[in-house]
Amino acid sequence: MLGYRNIEKVKPAGIELTDRLVGVQRVTKVTKGGRAFGFSAIVVVGDGNGVVGYGLGKSKEVASAIAKAVEDAKKNLVRIPLDGHTVPHEIEARYGGGHVFLRPASHGTGLIAGGAVRAVLESVGIRDVLSKSKGSSNPHNVVKATFKALLNLRSVNVVARQRGISVSKVFNGK
Repeated sequence: MLGYRNIEKVKPAGIELTDRLVGVQRVTKVTKGGRAFGFSAIVVVGDGNGVVGYGLGKSKEVASAIAKAVEDAKKNLVRIPLDGHTVPHEIEARYGGGHVFLRPASHGTGLIAGGAVRAVLESVGIRDVLSKSKGSSNPHNVVKATFKALLNLRSVNVVARQRGISVSKVFNGK
């Protein structure tokens, strides 16, 4: 998650985090004695109020892979700027073959998202948004593309401060 300008890292201490399992894959390593099976898990954790992180864990057992992923996710928590229960503006992002598009929606619309995008947005606390996942459906790339989109979001206050103008001028242009 390096390379983003407006990232606010968050410490997991004192935050009530819930974890969501996005996917578990069985991976195989072919060795001289046959095949060695292992598991990789991708997990998203969040407090439902703008703090979210994702992690990857690998192990010979599913349960320990998930536990490692949760620990990794707690190390990578960031705060996402929200506008109530939606995103402040339209955003599009790519990661590898995963392509994600997010658009703000009015109150009561609901979370129009599927799969990995839904898990990330629910963990952040977004309740009203329209989204589309194009390209690859690989959960790793979709989660990373969704995070890339969320980390590139800017709140109205940040935009006004960066431009050196008032918040009303951002909206009205006068």
